[in-house]
Amino acid sequence: MTGSRLALVTAAVLLWLPFPASAMNWKFRAMLDGKPIGEHSVSVDDRGDERIVSVEATFAVRVLGFTAYRYHHIAREQWRAGCLADLESSTDDGGVNQEVRARRQGDRLEVVTLKSSETLSGCVMTFAYWNPSILGQTRLLNPQTGRIESVRIADIGPGSIDVRGVQTSARQYRITGPVAHIDVWYSASGEWMGLDSLIDGKHTLSYRL
Repeated sequence: MTGSRLALVTAAVLLWLPFPASAMNWKFRAMLDGKPIGEHSVSVDDRGDERIVSVEATFAVRVLGFTAYRYHHIAREQWRAGCLADLESSTDDGGVNQEVRARRQGDRLEVVTLKSSETLSGCVMTFAYWNPSILGQTRLLNPQTGRIESVRIADIGPGSIDVRGVQTSARQYRITGPVAHIDVWYSASGEWMGLDSLIDGKHTLSYRL
């Protein structure tokens, strides 16, 4: 299992689902094959047309009593009119450091990493699972690597997911990209409720509230 694949599970047409104004903070337990490995938290400060988003994820995978892999990611995103306007992220991915800086200039987003720079046009969104509008996208920006990734998103349908120990009705969507598919769960009101992803074809990474 590679650290970068585990870390990934860190628009012309938008699917307009209601954003639950009361749900401004999410704290998930991260599990690998059902075993806790850390936490992923998201805080959204909604300021009318602008949103300030703070993200932190910390994982530690232990094998035979030893820590085989550590991951720490922090990010601050500024969104304006439903699009990413500014991003600063820092990641320690198993000892490999990554940094991303992005800033909108006019109708373009300038993305700079430790190794490259790129200019993106149009409305750019990250893998912002808290925002159900990403479900209408065909590309998403990876806030850890700074790469823009082509995605296909499918509505899998209704089901249920564990929410704080209770099986709760939810709708499942599948995001398919270049590495592994990611299943994201939402309530009827559009609140992010959980995540599942197959890693390296044999491990399951899950987020549960």
